[in-house]
Amino acid sequence: MIGDLNFLVDSIKDQVIFWRRHLHRNPEVSYQERETARFIYHTLLTFGNLEVTRPTKTGVLARLIGKKPGKVIAIRADMDALPIQEETTLAYASQNPGVMHACGHDAHIAMLLGVAKIFCGMQEDIKGELRFIFQHAEESFPPGGAEELIQAGVMEGVDAIIGGHVWVPLEIGKIGLTYGPMMASPDSFYLTIKGKGGHGAIPHQTIDAILIGAEVVVNLQHIVARNIDPFDQVVISVCRFVGGTTNNIMPNQVQIDGTIRTLNSKLRQEVPLLLERIVRGVTSAHGADYDLKVIQGYGQVINDERVVRVLEKTVREVMGDAALEFVRPSMGAEDFSAYMQKASGAFFFIGGGNKEKGYVYPHHHPCFMIDEDALLNGMKIFMHAAIKLLA
Repeated sequence: MIGDLNFLVDSIKDQVIFWRRHLHRNPEVSYQERETARFIYHTLLTFGNLEVTRPTKTGVLARLIGKKPGKVIAIRADMDALPIQEETTLAYASQNPGVMHACGHDAHIAMLLGVAKIFCGMQEDIKGELRFIFQHAEESFPPGGAEELIQAGVMEGVDAIIGGHVWVPLEIGKIGLTYGPMMASPDSFYLTIKGKGGHGAIPHQTIDAILIGAEVVVNLQHIVARNIDPFDQVVISVCRFVGGTTNNIMPNQVQIDGTIRTLNSKLRQEVPLLLERIVRGVTSAHGADYDLKVIQGYGQVINDERVVRVLEKTVREVMGDAALEFVRPSMGAEDFSAYMQKASGAFFFIGGGNKEKGYVYPHHHPCFMIDEDALLNGMKIFMHAAIKLLA
């Protein structure tokens, strides 16, 4: 079975790469994936044996119902691009100004199309149902495309779900797995420090919002350094600090925005309380006021042990022990976590980096590129794992 499936994957390599390059050339940002969804929908219809629907305006669902009863296994690919101007030298670089597939979602779509195409020729042997979810708006939250598709019913009856992400930090030929927490929750905070403006020459008559804001930024670092167990992973980053209009006017207020990343639900609830305690203390000490909003993003991606065990066995059998790499959790985020609230699931990384070819630029970079051999590796893992999960 392993050899047969791998042969089928290799046999459609050129087709899968063609799909990926077409999608890379024509990227669309979150909630605008109209042509992308249309391309996926019509491509799926050519395979036969599929029930293809459009559960949301730019999402696509395909169901392959086997001839024998069994479990329902879902595989998900995200499909949105990013608002980035591409700076690669690829012949198939983005033709849409200011929009680029700088995270690999074009590869995810192409892989899942290839998986669906091959499985469509195996309907007689399928015990149960395979469900292929092409998801919009992974890069936009809240609520994100996963939640919208779930509300549309794509997870009804699903027993397990798997998803993967091409990963440039991981060299080509490697598959990255993590048991338990794998990706963080990406919550955002928006803080306004309200002081009293005035002339820069008479600061004693003001309540200096900039200085108070600077104290807040410095003191926020104490949360991770002094309030969090060193064995727990938390990131608090201030990413925006805005205040003032010119060099001699002290502003009434400053705006400070940032992100909070945590890998467990308990800390996710605790960190905003610690953040507000610091803000309240610093502003109160200087006679200032504040307004703080914390908005929760996606949940943590926490892999189900049983599903990861299937993936681990699959990697060892299909690609060999050397291909398996247990990776540390990432403080990046993924709305794949929403599906995990509905069924057992696991997410994994597909090595896509290649130092020799210069494919080393990080995700979300205007020069981001992947080794296209990752497409075949990902397809093989998806297919063999899905068969094991059906059983």
